[in-house]
Amino acid sequence: MRPLVALLFAVSLLNSCEAQGPSAVTTVFVQKGHDQILNVDADVPEKFSFVEWKFNKTAILVRFPPGGEPIIFPDFTGRVEFPVKKFSLKLKNLQEADSGVYAAQVFTLQGDKPLAEYKVTVQGPVSPVELTVDSVDSMVSRSSDSCNLTVTCSTQHSHISSTFRCVNRTCSQEGGEQSELTTSGASLHVYLLNSSIICNHSNQVTWTKDFNMTEHFCPQYVAPDPYPDRDHVPVPVIAIWLPILILVISVGVLVLFLYRRKRGNYNRESIENTVYEVPQAQPLEQSPTDDASGLSSTSTYCLVGPHTGSLITTQTGGTTLPESVYAQVEKPARS
Repeated sequence: MRPLVALLFAVSLLNSCEAQGPSAVTTVFVQKGHDQILNVDADVPEKFSFVEWKFNKTAILVRFPPGGEPIIFPDFTGRVEFPVKKFSLKLKNLQEADSGVYAAQVFTLQGDKPLAEYKVTVQGPVSPVELTVDSVDSMVSRSSDSCNLTVTCSTQHSHISSTFRCVNRTCSQEGGEQSELTTSGASLHVYLLNSSIICNHSNQVTWTKDFNMTEHFCPQYVAPDPYPDRDHVPVPVIAIWLPILILVISVGVLVLFLYRRKRGNYNRESIENTVYEVPQAQPLEQSPTDDASGLSSTSTYCLVGPHTGSLITTQTGGTTLPESVYAQVEKPARS
């Protein structure tokens, strides 16, 4: 009798586990006003009574009968659609009140079995955030400068403060990064990135931020003045030699200019004063006798001088010919 009772207890426990169906819960964050698809990836038995989606384990969204069209319950009419994938559904225009657990189950003659489970959280966009500087405590010395900067990161309903210390342009945040959860479930976070103080307000779907540079409030390090007494500042060497160098260059340029100018004047005067020799007419000596080594007996030369008589214009066919400068040469009679 006891073995039979033990067997029945084991079968009952197995059915109970199948009914409760341990399945992984998928967490989903959805921005307000957006849609979300809930898929069924588990295998569905060939013979089943129906598949059903429930909201928070009580409200039935839709029921899928075998081989029939899905049945949408009145509270969710117009709020769900059915994608291509079988037994999956799309939640439309989700609002914050739609946050909760959505579970799909298959019902058979042997009982029900979970197919998928989603924990859906609908969040609206976070409010703007503002970073304000509360106080600045600066101290500059001859060797370094330091600055303590206190800021506040605030939203409409929350705020968080933090202090930063900068020494010679190197800043650090006292106590490390500061964060706080707001009443709406968002996170308010203030931290240092390089030389920027960043205030971030975010949730899982949206975020806003504000930032400022530490150098806008903390003075930059300035090296100490090596000559605080300006009445006894030594004159740099370059201040002495620079005028001398400029003077030498100026004199050299002036000398070169005068030299070239003088040389140009000398060349011009030489050209203007040059006198060319005027050729003089030489009397022609005539040999009374013919000589084989001399000129030919038929050669006669005459030096023609400038014309001293009146100009005679010769016209031919109405055209004025230029004045002829030729003279008639008589050949002497051979003796």
